[in-house]
Amino acid sequence: MLLNWTVMILYNYFSAMFVGPGYVPLGWTPEKSQDCMYLQYCKACQSYKAPRSHHCRKCNRCVMKMDHHCPWINNCCGYQNHASFTLFLLLAPLGCIHASFIFVMTMYTQLYNRISFGWSSVKIDMSAAKRDPRPIIPFGLSAFAASLFALGLALGTTIAVGMLFIIQMKVILTNKTSIESWIEEKAKDRIQYYQTGETFIFPYDMGSKWKNFKQVFTWSGIPEGDGLDWPVRDGCHQYSLTIEQLKQKADKRVRSVRYRAVEDYSGICCPVTKGVKTFFTTPCTEEPRIALSKGDLILATRGLKHWMYGEKILDSAADGGIRERGWFPRKCVEKCPYDSETDQPVDGEKKNR
Repeated sequence: MLLNWTVMILYNYFSAMFVGPGYVPLGWTPEKSQDCMYLQYCKACQSYKAPRSHHCRKCNRCVMKMDHHCPWINNCCGYQNHASFTLFLLLAPLGCIHASFIFVMTMYTQLYNRISFGWSSVKIDMSAAKRDPRPIIPFGLSAFAASLFALGLALGTTIAVGMLFIIQMKVILTNKTSIESWIEEKAKDRIQYYQTGETFIFPYDMGSKWKNFKQVFTWSGIPEGDGLDWPVRDGCHQYSLTIEQLKQKADKRVRSVRYRAVEDYSGICCPVTKGVKTFFTTPCTEEPRIALSKGDLILATRGLKHWMYGEKILDSAADGGIRERGWFPRKCVEKCPYDSETDQPVDGEKKNR
């Protein structure tokens, strides 16, 4: 049974790794040309982003129904391998629970006749047990230490991977991805901030957990659909989510604040020369850092106490210029007199909001 767990775990692990998530074809455009206005254009792939697809900087491709990029499989989790990845997250804890049971019972049966209790002490005899017949593998001190260490690894894996499985099942039962859950949260914040009175309804929730489950898990192992067109619930548009993404992107440009670099920054992860606090509070993320030269302009969209994230304008034009995104130390920049991309003064820009 333990070997069966191992085979199934490795099968789903390598399936998620080598099958891949599925990529939007290079140069893809929607069948109806007027639908292009609802979609974002990817300059890297030279194609429009299909609904539910996102560009992965690691894979350098637009991934269909992208959930996240997983470093453990060195690939993205998306449309084609979402089921295999989730089954791996389920089977790994189950196999570790079985292994933990074996380790616990092994230590219990081997230590049962070796422990003696005194009035004020407990003694454990780790010498070879005097049993007939003698065990094939003697359970000595090294075997006990190895079993205890393996038990800790098994329990740790069960908790860590089991939590990831629960997170994945929550989004699958609502027919979402981790990215789409974040988009939905930002949609609520945008509506509340501007008091628009609109209501955002996630278009791909089929209204039933079982129907949502079948969108990912099928008997054939091939998910439903083609990864480009998706069924939507009644009253929703095929591009409802992409339209919301365009609104959030426009709002991001409005809220962005312009900064000018006053110090050079090499782009290293933990800069020693920028202060102790900057060194120890570096963002724990896979997002890149951007190198800065004195005089560079940056559009900051979010930030921490000692770090900021934004887009460096490499071209002279503010609109349509080539930009490089990433983190940089806050102490390397200063705020420009005009803080928005539209060159509006701070007070006037706030009034326009």
